[in-house]
Amino acid sequence: MKTIVYAHPWDGSYNHAILTSITEKLETKKEPFQVIDLYKDGFNPVFTAEELKHFHKGETPYSLVKDYQEKLKQSTELVFIFPVWWWDLPAMLKGFIDKVMLSGFAFIEDQNTGTLKGLLTNIKKTTVISTSTTDKEYIEFEAGNAIQSVFIDRTLADLGIKNESTKWIHFSRVNLTTDEKRKQFLKEISQNI
Repeated sequence: MKTIVYAHPWDGSYNHAILTSITEKLETKKEPFQVIDLYKDGFNPVFTAEELKHFHKGETPYSLVKDYQEKLKQSTELVFIFPVWWWDLPAMLKGFIDKVMLSGFAFIEDQNTGTLKGLLTNIKKTTVISTSTTDKEYIEFEAGNAIQSVFIDRTLADLGIKNESTKWIHFSRVNLTTDEKRKQFLKEISQNI
């Protein structure tokens, strides 16, 4: 099952157009999928003191986190859709990783070495789709590349999602490009998912 993790607050955004393009294509192909829409769900990315009491035990009192974990257990493919803000993931998506990817569910830690073993090995393919107002090359080489080097190569890998099965697709200069280029990207991205 494909699971789309979507992190943008505005239905009029280009990110939402990407989500719509992909879901419409999947519906046409009658391919099963589910969407985790963090803003629509009212997900709170901030840890409360109560939640933090449970964190190191790999537990949560938050029912939405448990729902998300169930969806991830059913998943063989993940698609992330988000804007790059300040060269990084939006706080909402970072909070999703912090609160959902708990010990015992998404990873276990070797008590002797401190290394992590990822448990989300059911996920065989991941596509990271991001947008920004700058060029992908600037994000990759000038801004420290929080998407590839940190999110994909470290975080997802530590969760058991293999780097070789993860593809990063970025739409640059979303605010400066032409409508024709935006439409072309939507057409291409829905074909590639």
